[in-house]
Amino acid sequence: MSYLSDEALQNLKKYAYKGVDKSILSKWIMNAFWSWFVTLWPLSVAPNTITLSGLCIVILNFITLLYYDPSYVTEKGGAHVPQWIYFTWGIGLFLYQSFDAVDGKQARRTGMAGPLGEMFDHGCDALNTTLEAIIAAQALNLGQSWWTLASQVAALGNFYITTWEEYHTGFLFLGVCSGPVEGILMLVVVYLITGIYGPSFWDTGILDFLHLSNISLIANTIPNIGLNVAFMVFGAFVLAFNIIASYSNVRTAMRKSGKSTTKPLLLLLPFLFSAGMQIAWLAHPKLNYTADAAASTSGVFKVHSPSFLPSPSPPSLVLYDDEGFTILSSSLFVPFLCAWGLQFAHQVGRMILAHLTKGSFPLWDWLWVMSVVGAIDANLPRILGKPPIIQSTPHSTAVFVYATLVFSFVAYARFCTLVINDITNFMGIACFTVRKKDKEGRWRSVLEETPEAVEGRKER
Repeated sequence: MSYLSDEALQNLKKYAYKGVDKSILSKWIMNAFWSWFVTLWPLSVAPNTITLSGLCIVILNFITLLYYDPSYVTEKGGAHVPQWIYFTWGIGLFLYQSFDAVDGKQARRTGMAGPLGEMFDHGCDALNTTLEAIIAAQALNLGQSWWTLASQVAALGNFYITTWEEYHTGFLFLGVCSGPVEGILMLVVVYLITGIYGPSFWDTGILDFLHLSNISLIANTIPNIGLNVAFMVFGAFVLAFNIIASYSNVRTAMRKSGKSTTKPLLLLLPFLFSAGMQIAWLAHPKLNYTADAAASTSGVFKVHSPSFLPSPSPPSLVLYDDEGFTILSSSLFVPFLCAWGLQFAHQVGRMILAHLTKGSFPLWDWLWVMSVVGAIDANLPRILGKPPIIQSTPHSTAVFVYATLVFSFVAYARFCTLVINDITNFMGIACFTVRKKDKEGRWRSVLEETPEAVEGRKER
């Protein structure tokens, strides 16, 4: 089964990576480290294997989060994560950045550079963006809050803007303060600080931290928000700056090509729609039942269950606590965010693929169907004044959220598998081994090339 058309596959041959890196840290510090680090990898290790290894480290960090804080309530909610765990998160993220930075260098060392590498690299980066947004919010003691959702919106928004910019300009621009470099290093510092002082440190008021709360003029002018909230506000300013910088680059490219400078802005709508849909679902009304309604059922269902998938016994239990049930305030929040992250990875994956194959920009993603249904169903009390049909109880809500997660995972895995198979077979470059097809169509190790060819490649 093929995913890419013959025309799209032919356009892959025209692809050439173009990048601009204005990061000061990259230029003066990190590049020297990365150039040394890549030499530690044998030429027999494929670039995509390095990329995937980095993602696996982040996934391991995510698993430790689920183990120590399965309900995602953070320290303020009673969860106890050993402080040494935060150091492992910092080390793991730094390793991810290092692996991600040297995969391209390894591709050039082995002669395996090509469109598959960029596609695979962006896919791993998209998944890491969601995972790190969740992990970082836990370290910042935000947990089940709208601030955590805001951090995911900002992180995914930055990634979308960068991909949108690359589609229109043909260049991958990394600014003075970019997510892959400065953004990741800032999160590494956050994890290290949390490892030393604990998550509650981030609840400290910013004026108290700066010893300015006793100055009345400042205290009456600037709100004494927590350091974690201040970090989120800073992220919002970074997002705004990146949007302006990206549009400036797109505007310049469109002018040079004689195209409309405003039409590309319409292609930001798919992200705004998907984000708005997820927010609408998460902002559903609290599900509260009166005592009379509950009396007609056969038991009591406790909302704040410690398990990830609440299950009533018997199934008809619908009595809620006084506060009401919401996805945001339950252990379903993390799988909800993960489902959105997988849908987003599929969305930007198709954007990158459109860039590589010179195809049309994807405006709609069919993976959104489950979330659209979920958002409409959960908000039926607001829309029609009727209770949800599918998500009528915490248990049925959990089933639907996890069904969305599984659906998104399977669809994205299928997308990756089909695209990788199409590109590897057409381009004759293996994904996880250092092999290429010879003229007879047989897979051969690149290491079997003559010493002259290898030496010539190194000189280039």
